[in-house]
Amino acid sequence: MNLRQIALAFSNGNFEQTMEYFADDVEWIIVGEKIFKGKNAVIEYCRTISEYFNSVETDFKTINVISSNKCVAVSGTAEFKRNNERVAFVYACDIYEFNNLNKLRRITSYCIQDNIEFV
Repeated sequence: MNLRQIALAFSNGNFEQTMEYFADDVEWIIVGEKIFKGKNAVIEYCRTISEYFNSVETDFKTINVISSNKCVAVSGTAEFKRNNERVAFVYACDIYEFNNLNKLRRITSYCIQDNIEFV
């Protein structure tokens, strides 16, 4: 997989495909929520999220992919449904930074839950 493919796979919840590309010192920063340091911590959280994804119907949409050198940014949306009812809708932008060995060194995720109430 090239850097763009790795980033797209991760942003679309296909974590298992990307784990071999994690650097040992990878960090995943979910801005305002959590920071995971080290390959094992990131993999463990990926597996936790995968369990949630398996419990709902997911619909990931990619809006933009921008890449430059060792950095890829992916923006998009994710909709989660259970029994045909929306349980969550998220706007997201993930920034992937790769080291010189093309391993993921840092993932920075900006996730905004859609809580808009129309009045």
